[in-house]
Amino acid sequence: MLRPGDGWAPRPGYTPKGQALGLATAQAERISYESSVSWIQPGAIAQSRRSDYARYGLTLLGGAGLLGVLWLIASQAGGALGLLLPTLLALIPLAVVLGSVIWVDRWEPEPFGLLLTAFLWGAGVSTVVSIVVNTTASALAYGATGDPFDAQSFSAVISAPVIEEATKGLGVLLIFLIWRRNFDGPVDGVVYAAVTAAGFAFAENILYFVRYQDTILLTFVLRGVASPFAHIMFTASTGLALGVSATMRSRQAWVWMTPLGLAGAIGMHAFWNGVVSSNPLSTYFFVEVPLFFGFVGLVVGLRAAERKTLRLRLLDYAGSGWFVPAEIDMLSTFSGRRLARTWANRLGPRQGQAMQDFQKAASELANLRRRAMQGHAEASFQQQERALLDRVVYARQVYQGRA
Repeated sequence: MLRPGDGWAPRPGYTPKGQALGLATAQAERISYESSVSWIQPGAIAQSRRSDYARYGLTLLGGAGLLGVLWLIASQAGGALGLLLPTLLALIPLAVVLGSVIWVDRWEPEPFGLLLTAFLWGAGVSTVVSIVVNTTASALAYGATGDPFDAQSFSAVISAPVIEEATKGLGVLLIFLIWRRNFDGPVDGVVYAAVTAAGFAFAENILYFVRYQDTILLTFVLRGVASPFAHIMFTASTGLALGVSATMRSRQAWVWMTPLGLAGAIGMHAFWNGVVSSNPLSTYFFVEVPLFFGFVGLVVGLRAAERKTLRLRLLDYAGSGWFVPAEIDMLSTFSGRRLARTWANRLGPRQGQAMQDFQKAASELANLRRRAMQGHAEASFQQQERALLDRVVYARQVYQGRA
């Protein structure tokens, strides 16, 4: 195996810059934390600022949309006080879903700012567009057929799946295109899709709880207890497709993978709405329960594959002397990471924080190398690798009491 930073070029057009990193223990120990940001160039700073502006803009747009939705629902509920119980009930399935997302995303947690953007996009932008389009589609269908049942069926089976999945999927796609470095694979795709869908389901649940106040407990059981993961499973199809495209050699793979994932999301959503309206009880036991367990199995399998990949990429660096076998074992298991953090926290808050940074930097390093081996190395690959190795070495020195 070629050593970290020695000019390994995983794809045509990649030109290594700078000198190779020394790997002898003494030379590695001289890496300083202060030098870990020395690779940042004005171009990288400008790109980071543009990404920040995009995140602020999308977050504000989603937040404004959510406020507009809540204002509309409050007007139907007779005032802000009428929102209290529906909102509290909607928070229960939201907490379950977000707790599950946190569990899935434990290896390398996604940035909170991006998760907030995804949530507000779903709760604000997707909800507003869906309300407007679905209401219009239902009115047009009623005008054409004169049958309210046909109009409602058209909205539920055709309009809602297409518009809702398209708007939620667009949010996930924007995150993929703008913050591609944070979108490492299928697990990340499922995470961003789940958070976006959770935001949409949260706003939609409030709307339904207000609309059906007379049967609010039954509505809560049907939506919040029996099917809290429905929207998450639908939109996960789009996120999964984008995540798979991130691992493919072609950087344009998302162009054909996104429509495939979106088609799956729309198909599942349409099938769900159509079958539920006809026979909700049998649908729950024979459709949703198997679908849910299949979804859980898929996510567990993706996490296991991610853990295996992380271990393999860290072993690449262990072979060059950057990690010892015990560290690889610790970094590639949740129990090992937890025990290591507990041990470091007993030494003091500084050591505990250093252990967290050590684990985070190691995960980022493994993902950086994985992307490069898949053909997605950036021109700054060497510099990014050097910065992460700096963080690993310095964090180790801190929690070992040598810095």
